[in-house]
Amino acid sequence: MIDNPNDPSLRSFIDVSPDSPFPIQNLPFGVFRRDKNSYPHIGIAIGDEILDVSELTEAAPQFLKWPAFLQLNLWHDLSNILGITPTFWREIRQQVSQLLRYDNPALRDNPKLRQRVLTRRSDVRMLMPCHIPNYTDFYSSREHATNVGIMLRGKDNALMPNWVHLPVAYHGRASSIVVSGTDIRRPHGQTKADDADLPTFGPTKSLDFELEIGTLIGTPNDLGTPIPTSQAAEHVFGMVLVNDWSARDIQKWEYQPLGPFLAKNFATSISPWVVTLDALEPFRVAGPKQDPEPLPYLRCEGNWSYDIQLEVWLQTAKMTEPVRISATNAKHLYWNICQQIAHHTINGCNLQTGDLLASGTISGPTPDSLGSMLELAWKGTRPIQLPNGETRVFLQDGDRVTMTGYCQGPGYRVGFGEVTARVLPAVEFGN
Repeated sequence: MIDNPNDPSLRSFIDVSPDSPFPIQNLPFGVFRRDKNSYPHIGIAIGDEILDVSELTEAAPQFLKWPAFLQLNLWHDLSNILGITPTFWREIRQQVSQLLRYDNPALRDNPKLRQRVLTRRSDVRMLMPCHIPNYTDFYSSREHATNVGIMLRGKDNALMPNWVHLPVAYHGRASSIVVSGTDIRRPHGQTKADDADLPTFGPTKSLDFELEIGTLIGTPNDLGTPIPTSQAAEHVFGMVLVNDWSARDIQKWEYQPLGPFLAKNFATSISPWVVTLDALEPFRVAGPKQDPEPLPYLRCEGNWSYDIQLEVWLQTAKMTEPVRISATNAKHLYWNICQQIAHHTINGCNLQTGDLLASGTISGPTPDSLGSMLELAWKGTRPIQLPNGETRVFLQDGDRVTMTGYCQGPGYRVGFGEVTARVLPAVEFGN
């Protein structure tokens, strides 16, 4: 049998279309519930199916070799798996790859076992993949930072002096991270019009999305022990799509001097399937040239950007199908995940298993590759024209935002699926 699970020639006995995000070369991990009364199970996506890893471990333990201490906790979420070692992650992915091969009869020719351990993705409810103890949001797209800087400070002062020297970030709120499919309620907060003397309170009028990718930390580091760029990838289990919702008018009033607060902590959506770094390995590419050269602790050997094609789709309450409003690529990120992790820990900060490190809004160099409505509609001056005659400068109640991402291989895709949510009206406060 072939030992390389990334081999483009690999095929599964399960039919997988060329445009499916989940071929045998991917095998992302997720957590799902078969029905509202069932326990969460760990699964691995393959085409339109899910291999129920929890059920397989119970029914046919010879196929997957788990450490003994994991047996009792296996089916709750991915937290226990994330915190082991990259070697273990690779071995499990390889074992599953071999089990699903078209020429391996072990599961293929066992209909009773197949019925027990395979289930349609459309028949389950996806859950949060793991407990996320901490959340950090970076600001790693030069195009996005430049665009926002132009809006706030003008073209000559678009980037703050520190931006090209370090990966700027802030600590977000982990408790309001939700899985794809969870609708988002329009938040309240203080805002202040430019010509007003005092602020007012009410629902945001400038609700926005932010197209990002997120890194889930696997193996933690000890307090006081920085992670060098050369070792950073060994601490990463995988990646998810992130929509970091933003209330721009609330943020404009509150962010000085300490940055975003209520404008960002009300919700962050993530996709349910975690794509491992090993599955993304064939799609590593060189990132943008960094000038000036970073300080030594931020320098990287090799290519650590990823050729992930990203799209944003919008469907209003009056539309029967969504329309794509943005298409960009993760390779535009100026600061890569190794640099983000090295900077995050250089002062001795200890990352924990399940920590989410988001990239910040990913924008490209063209008008149709911008990762937020703030940019697409350029602060409200260029309304987005939709096919049904509607326009948008920010999100309205009933709008659904869906983000997708994938890497294109020769005849197959390694994808993330989607992260989607609908905007619900703000809660009405009584007197």
